[in-house]
Amino acid sequence: MNKRPDQARPTPRAGIMDIDAYVPGKSTAPAGVAKVYKLSSNENPLGPSPKAIEAARDVAAKLDVYPDGTAKRLREAIAEVHGLNAANIICSNGSDEILGLLAQTYLAPGDEAIFTEHAFMVYKIYIQSAGATPVAVKETDERADINAILAAVTPRTRIVFLANPNNPTGTYVPFQEVRRLHASLPKNVLLVLDAAYAEYVRRNDYEAGIELAGSAENVVMTRTFSKLGLGGARIGWMYGPMHIVDAINRIRGPFNVNATAIEAGIAAIRDRAHVERSVMHNEKWLTWLSEELPKLGLRVTPSVGNFLLIHFPDDKRHSAAAADDYLTARGFILRRVSGYGFPNALRMSIGTEEANRGVIAALATFLKS
Repeated sequence: MNKRPDQARPTPRAGIMDIDAYVPGKSTAPAGVAKVYKLSSNENPLGPSPKAIEAARDVAAKLDVYPDGTAKRLREAIAEVHGLNAANIICSNGSDEILGLLAQTYLAPGDEAIFTEHAFMVYKIYIQSAGATPVAVKETDERADINAILAAVTPRTRIVFLANPNNPTGTYVPFQEVRRLHASLPKNVLLVLDAAYAEYVRRNDYEAGIELAGSAENVVMTRTFSKLGLGGARIGWMYGPMHIVDAINRIRGPFNVNATAIEAGIAAIRDRAHVERSVMHNEKWLTWLSEELPKLGLRVTPSVGNFLLIHFPDDKRHSAAAADDYLTARGFILRRVSGYGFPNALRMSIGTEEANRGVIAALATFLKS
């Protein structure tokens, strides 16, 4: 009996193979490079809190025991630091998991979800994986345009994802504009405020979204521990209304945050001195790099995160691709961002003093060649 081609093996449902898989930043240099400076993933150059390391080590003898499926103590630590109700918090395997669960819960085939053109690539992936239609909205000067977002809303819109600050541009939307966006959205549209880089923002007109997520029925805020030293532990969290928390809890994995991550996370968020050191280091070197790169003739998108988007000349000799090859050969690993709509730019994480000065020196030589 002859089988039809689509019966010869299991096949993904329609649309899955149309999704472009997420490609993380590279982390290696060619063989022979003496020292590698990984500046491609927006990690904390100071590393994790020493208290988090100690807490993680203490878990090692108990790895046979399942973690608390509700991550109650971690939620309570987050609530303590931020002045929140722990019941309105969900913890997750990185904030990416929460974003995916929100799409899975609130999107269906025929629905639409909005994000801006240079926003975090996983939004589109999760929208498509839910069978919904992704709607990318043009930005203005590499920033989210609230008027453009509102103009894109249709009766089929179910979610608006707003990364604030945005990755990879580093730009942000003042909170008065975020409130205007929320006030103009239909009540059945969920506004997801992705505040992964909130700790680093030092602007008087910025808010992460805690107050709005705590008072509105259609707003959630997502956060991460990754940028403050626990990228490898994969801890994210969401704050929002109870009806959304209840819905997400029905489909999330029963032990989605592992025991090591829970204990490290509790220690990390309570170590405010380490958080402050991380923020001060970032503020110093973000400012310095933002001044030094333009001196080399390179345009930099103004950033409030822990990274910079660096734009290169149009000539092939000094393009982003050529710069990437040159830097990588010398151990400086930056992030290509062609997939984000910037074919001639590199994103650079703020690194150690040695790494930051090294990149500037290397680029100065490269651009003179």
